[in-house]
Amino acid sequence: MKLFPLSPNRSHVTQSREHKRNPTNARAILVRASLATVLFFPAARAQQSDSPKPVVIQPGPPGAPSKTLPSSTRAELPPRSPADVEFMQGMIMHHEQAVEMTAMIPSHTQNKDLRTLGARISSSQSDEIKFMKRWLAARGESVPNPMPDTRDNDMPGMDMPHQTMALMPGMLTPAQMEALRKAKGADFDHLFLVGMIQHHNGALTMVKDLFDTAGAGQDAEIFNFATDADNTQRAEIKIMQAMLAKKH
Repeated sequence: MKLFPLSPNRSHVTQSREHKRNPTNARAILVRASLATVLFFPAARAQQSDSPKPVVIQPGPPGAPSKTLPSSTRAELPPRSPADVEFMQGMIMHHEQAVEMTAMIPSHTQNKDLRTLGARISSSQSDEIKFMKRWLAARGESVPNPMPDTRDNDMPGMDMPHQTMALMPGMLTPAQMEALRKAKGADFDHLFLVGMIQHHNGALTMVKDLFDTAGAGQDAEIFNFATDADNTQRAEIKIMQAMLAKKH
């Protein structure tokens, strides 16, 4: 059997010989390829930079068409009324007293149900205080200072039994707070529940007053917060009323 030698690829041999005979031609091919690459990328970048800018659409009121706004349009905080600001400032002070009341629970009672309720109120209202402070600060409004200690009888007017210090609706008077501090056990439980129901009902009054004020409560954040606070405190009032009923 005869064996025949394999023939090399003629085109490959031809190209190899051509490269050896004319290296300048090979370099020219490389230069043309590099030039094409250089020209391609700036064109690609130009296409990217020419991409359409985002369109901002402002929905119109019911029955009216939407508006196309410039791409430079920036979101703005919705307008607020003076009643919105007063509500948030007053509710901060209102919540702070509730947190102060719940802070007495661990040292004044062993009632597990009351301890659980107090922890719930303290946690939710502490978070809401932070939210209200952020809301006011974002709008350049003043954030009220923490409530002064109502035990400080050297403060002007503190010798008056019904001194309110601009108390919000439902807030306990200094005399009520002092009675709560002095109570222990079942007496504390009773005073706390009666006082916190009064306190929560005051918050419901504040929410109602806000929504009854023309132009107030239109800010989505305030509307959601006030509505949620109303629902939460109504539910907690029912819990506390049931706890009081068990003691009788």
